[in-house]
Amino acid sequence: MKKFLAPFFLLLLLMPAYGQSGRTPDTLPEAFSGEDLSQKSLLELYTEATNYARDKFTELEQENAPYSEKVHRQILQEQKQLAAKFAAEAASRTELSGLDLYYLGRLHWLATNSTDAALAFERFLLLPSNEYDEMKQTARSVVVVMAAEQKDFAKVESTLVDYYSSKPVRLSEQAKMEKQVAHSYRLERRYSEAAPHAHKAFEATTTLLFEEESRARALSQFLDAGVTAFEIERDNKNQEKAEAVLSTMKEYGAKVQSHSIYFRAIDELIKYKIETGRKSSALAHYNDALVSVQADFKDISLRGQVQNNLKKRRKHYQILGDPAPELTDIAHWIPSSPAPLKSLRGKVVLLDFWATWCGPCFEAFPDLANWHETLSDDGLVILGVTRYYGQAEGGQASQAQEIEFLKKFKVKEGLPYPLVIADGQANQILYGAQSIPTTVIIDRKGIVRYVETGAGESRKKEIREVIGRLLAEE
Repeated sequence: MKKFLAPFFLLLLLMPAYGQSGRTPDTLPEAFSGEDLSQKSLLELYTEATNYARDKFTELEQENAPYSEKVHRQILQEQKQLAAKFAAEAASRTELSGLDLYYLGRLHWLATNSTDAALAFERFLLLPSNEYDEMKQTARSVVVVMAAEQKDFAKVESTLVDYYSSKPVRLSEQAKMEKQVAHSYRLERRYSEAAPHAHKAFEATTTLLFEEESRARALSQFLDAGVTAFEIERDNKNQEKAEAVLSTMKEYGAKVQSHSIYFRAIDELIKYKIETGRKSSALAHYNDALVSVQADFKDISLRGQVQNNLKKRRKHYQILGDPAPELTDIAHWIPSSPAPLKSLRGKVVLLDFWATWCGPCFEAFPDLANWHETLSDDGLVILGVTRYYGQAEGGQASQAQEIEFLKKFKVKEGLPYPLVIADGQANQILYGAQSIPTTVIIDRKGIVRYVETGAGESRKKEIREVIGRLLAEE
């Protein structure tokens, strides 16, 4: 497969089969205008819309076009707009019956218009005919997801009863439904009600690991469902069940030889043990894992990836749950108002280890600035920790020149929180931040509660959740 198509199709495989709530803009590229749709059936319209992205990616591959996230987003947006156009035309028809209602619902769903999708699917489910049993099951599964998003739990539970009392029960639909239901209950902090749904989703994905045509999709679903089930049991204070989920994740990671799932299960268990006051047990588990991976992975490369990932985390595990080490060898503060960590007790402190040459670091800047502006009054303090690199604006620079460059950089990038410049790597070694960006979060008592490397949407969401949780603690 050529370089262009591979990343796009991987993203398509990992995309959820169901859309999200919201309405797609009415504007549409000129290529879609002027077409007479009245002669096309709903099935034809749905097929054309659902195949649009695949066909466009294939065209671009044949043209040897380079990969671009912007192009990817544009094509998916065009697909939504096309589905919205088709759905609007179909809804204007005076006589819709049978499968027309089903495909109308699918068009609205593809267009991310969940309200009209729900109306179409619910009309379809009222049809007395037994000819559409398979489609009705799909319609029920989508109704469950939409009702869960809207926190209509009465409809969720009644539609789930209808789904499981009918046939066929598809594991892929079960996994998606139950995960969304568990997620929605969790948002309401109804953990006892969330847990059974989370486990059903996890159980479905364990089977899909061996049945799903796409390995990438199967692994993604399993990991997502497993982490969700663990986090719900963790939040529900059910230590035994939480650890059982992670044990299953590790077991299946070994069965399917997925180093990423295997490592994630170990990593979550070590962090969980530390978080619940069992640090000696956590570090013992770390040492055991370095040994067990030898037997669980015959492939030297996969085994090496797990071991390398664990070794990179060793310093993080060592400082988690302990008092935060004081920053050392600090040469300059911008602005020049030093704030030692011990002086910040009673605050939640976020240390952002970064550098001006680090591309992923830039991704975090807008969120860090926003959190500083909105959460400082609640007790959050952000410190951007970097060091002298002997360069500025692409050339060599003295420390004085680098400081002036960093002052301008702070203004240019809109960083309202203090920057801390060290004279060496001591702090990076102290906090295991040799790879950047690395985020460290310290609670009000001065204890390290979070250490992770990397950026991106999932990392941002995770950091924000930790900040909120620690701010809520006394």
